[in-house]
Amino acid sequence: MDAANTPIPPAMAEISEAPSTSAAEIQKAEAEFDSETMRKTKPGLKRFALTLTVLLSFLSGLPFLWKSVEIYRSPLPFREIDDLSAAVELNPLQFPCRFEVVFVDFGRTSSTANELSVSIESHMRKLAEKDSPSCGACNYNSTVSVALESASDCFRTDGDFNWKCGALNGLMNKYEASREDGGELFDDYLKSLLNDNGSSSNGGKVYTVIVVRREEEKHVSAVVGKYRHAWIIGNISKEEAVKKVAEVFVNTFVNGGKEEGSIGGEFMPVGSDGRIVLSFNLLNANPNDWTYDWEFQEIDDNILSPIVEALKPLADIRVESQVLYHTPKSSFSYWDDKLESYIYTTKDLPFFVNSNEWHLDTSVAAGGRSKILHFVVYVPSAEECPLLLQLPNGEISKTNGFISPMWGSVAVWNPSACFKDLKMDTRARHKIPREDLTKTFEIFIGQLRQLFGLNSKNHFADASGTLRLLTSERGFSEWELDFLSRQHTCFNLLQCTTTLGSLSRLVQSLPRMIIKDEIGKQVKYSLEAAKLAVSNVSYGMYDASAVFSRHARSFAEDAFYHPSMMSVSYYSFEHCFAVYSPFFLPVSLHVVLAAVREWKRYKLESRKYNTWKAKKM
Repeated sequence: MDAANTPIPPAMAEISEAPSTSAAEIQKAEAEFDSETMRKTKPGLKRFALTLTVLLSFLSGLPFLWKSVEIYRSPLPFREIDDLSAAVELNPLQFPCRFEVVFVDFGRTSSTANELSVSIESHMRKLAEKDSPSCGACNYNSTVSVALESASDCFRTDGDFNWKCGALNGLMNKYEASREDGGELFDDYLKSLLNDNGSSSNGGKVYTVIVVRREEEKHVSAVVGKYRHAWIIGNISKEEAVKKVAEVFVNTFVNGGKEEGSIGGEFMPVGSDGRIVLSFNLLNANPNDWTYDWEFQEIDDNILSPIVEALKPLADIRVESQVLYHTPKSSFSYWDDKLESYIYTTKDLPFFVNSNEWHLDTSVAAGGRSKILHFVVYVPSAEECPLLLQLPNGEISKTNGFISPMWGSVAVWNPSACFKDLKMDTRARHKIPREDLTKTFEIFIGQLRQLFGLNSKNHFADASGTLRLLTSERGFSEWELDFLSRQHTCFNLLQCTTTLGSLSRLVQSLPRMIIKDEIGKQVKYSLEAAKLAVSNVSYGMYDASAVFSRHARSFAEDAFYHPSMMSVSYYSFEHCFAVYSPFFLPVSLHVVLAAVREWKRYKLESRKYNTWKAKKM
């Protein structure tokens, strides 16, 4: 009881009053606290860090995913391709050529030589202006060298000249002696006289025309030799000689002596890989009547091998042969009592080749990009023998054959039994006589010349008369090979730039196309070969420019038709996204949304904590 009545000390009273005041403040603070907008503890980062870790793991896998679907593309020189296309297409290539004329007994003053040179150049430009500037023509900016020689004097224009003054001794004697062989001896003599090595010191080929004025000659004879020179002999005036010389230079040496109706340059019979397969076929229509074979190896060694060697700069040529049996033609023929022969006309030519029975495409190159030219010797059956081709004018064809551009040619050979009505042993294998076989292959050579766009005849008609063309044992004269080299160089370079340009546009339009290193190397080699071809053109190296242009086109075609490109030409990014999105898009979308949601939650809770903290202070 005493204890209960004992008074409390003042200090104790103060201590007991403190808790009552703190509780009031706490109650007040709790009354002001809003759980919706405030929080008393700092928000944790564990949930956000865990979500962010999952998101980062997905993001770190993206480079590996991108690497797994990456398309390898070898870098291509697009700028160089555009520059080459502009250089070749906008500026037609023109080759350096040199022209020389030797006038015999046309004057004795040096001024006359200069006047003749200017006059010939003027006529040549007029002839060249008739046609638009074409790729592969000669550059007419060079001067024409002229020499005037007589029995006592010799004058010539300034510059390099192959003609040697004083070389007239024995010239006309050689010409007279060469009348019997058609000018072959005189042609060889002029080659030695002109020191004709084919090229000049300044670059380009040298073409020479010798004009001899002989008043005793009734007719003017104009002949183009097998090499790079021609001669005009007869009673001809100075004006006529200038005009004739200009026509020989432009129409023959520069334009190849092409006539209207000849096969154009766009039909070059060379494959895109620079190869030609000459397939010679002997077809026995009905072996029950007779069976013929041939000595092809002898023909190959004596006739075909020089031609293959001559055309080597233009194409890689391979020769094949075969003998087929039971190969009738598809067209019909009729009997002509007057000619005592079976006749087929030019209207029947499209149906002559029997593609169902003539199995000609047996070469290993038939499935590639090499060009195959078929040369067919057709031996008719006894039921339609002799078989002759009648021309539209009613005459019988001298060659008894025809050509098909880009395919080949056919020559019909009638056995001697057709004309003599002899009975032959059908079980024996006969040989085509060597003389007939040689004539047949001479026809094939003329047809091959036509397929290359050249004149198959031994003469060429121009505005001032007729030129006689000497035939070469190789089938092609040197000036004709020069013309073909110039034409093929331009054709190959145009095809090369077109193919590379198409490849460049295709690759840039399809960013998902695979470009292997092999394709890049082929494009690089093609550009290098094309540049070397253009460089050789400027130096007048015809054969080298033809070879490099052929390689340039071949590499360009190899790159464009590479199998690795053709299989994925349309493999786009949309296709890649459609393939991989079902695997990664659903999970990645949920992870990204969870990370965004956690980030928003963390920001909201942080704001709540900062609000409570500010309220407390």
